[in-house]
Amino acid sequence: MKKSPKKSGEYINPAIKWVQVLLLIYLLLAAVSIIGDGFEIASGGAAVELFSFATNPVISLMIGIVATATIQSSSTVTSIIVGLVAGGLPLSMAIPMVMGANIGTSLTSTIVSLGHVRDGEEFKRAFSAATVHDSFNVLAVLLLLPLELIFHPLENASLWIAGFFAAEITATGADLSSFNFISLAISPTVNLLTAASSIIQGVWQGIILIITGIALILFVVHTVGKILKKLLTGRALEIMNSAVGRGPISGIGAGSLITILVQSSSTTTALIVPMAGSGLMTMKQVYPFTLGGNLGTTVTALLAATAITGTTAILAFQIALVHMLFNLTAISLIYSIPFLRNIPPALAENMAAATQKNKWFVGAYIVTLFFLVPLLVLGISRVFF
Repeated sequence: MKKSPKKSGEYINPAIKWVQVLLLIYLLLAAVSIIGDGFEIASGGAAVELFSFATNPVISLMIGIVATATIQSSSTVTSIIVGLVAGGLPLSMAIPMVMGANIGTSLTSTIVSLGHVRDGEEFKRAFSAATVHDSFNVLAVLLLLPLELIFHPLENASLWIAGFFAAEITATGADLSSFNFISLAISPTVNLLTAASSIIQGVWQGIILIITGIALILFVVHTVGKILKKLLTGRALEIMNSAVGRGPISGIGAGSLITILVQSSSTTTALIVPMAGSGLMTMKQVYPFTLGGNLGTTVTALLAATAITGTTAILAFQIALVHMLFNLTAISLIYSIPFLRNIPPALAENMAAATQKNKWFVGAYIVTLFFLVPLLVLGISRVFF
């Protein structure tokens, strides 16, 4: 029996919707990037200058948080740190910075969750999916930074591993640091939006870019959520769940693989939050996926280290290894112990319940965690140390 034209048309319609989703995701990635550019322009490059204040581990940690939250890219910050280590920054200062970068990068997914703010239940799901990333990274730093300061396990382990490759690292100079397809793909759109805003120079140009980026994110998240709700039903939803991962190991693996491909954990979490908000993914699926994003983003620092040659190359490779070992250790330690494993989702869900009742909590949370507390600690440290 022949298929009716109506049925054949049903196959075309989903194809068009998937193209729309891909275009919207592209726009989302561009929006996240221009927010980072906006912050950089508005701050007059002060985010990068923060690195010069690293005089003790606590200040270094805060610098990592503020710089990453401002630049909106842990990949960029860790690449900067690799270069600073090659230029003489002590590893004892660089390691807390790397840990701080892990916390700072969580801001992106929190901003993305705002796209669901108009629907109470959707926003609750999206905000909890976003902040489970924050909660895990803060817990990881609270557990591992004191151990590192006392016993130096990450520094020693990275030195031991780097020792096996010492000759190759110092001799070779294959620069793979620009190996980033996503950045190349979105750069024309980012450049166009930045050029369009250049009619106003200085701080206001940065503010316009930030507002434009946030507006685009809100539009994209709202629109893509509606489309995915219609597309991901039945068999399509089963395939998506299988691709992302049904269990913790496959979820971490999927998150790692996707993040390695796009070289940005911010991108990975930004893509997963709308799915959680729309009810297409549960906290049980989102949680390990975001951990995989943490692990996958460490590849960027390793690639950046390949650009360093000579006697400092071994140090650059070592701090890149520290970034990887920190995330690997945090995942192994926290996720393998039930009590610790349950803390991040519990915190995230409690905060999501608070935001559902009081929308102002979101702004207070973002300003406090990513800027107010770190800058306050920086100020106090500058006065007393």
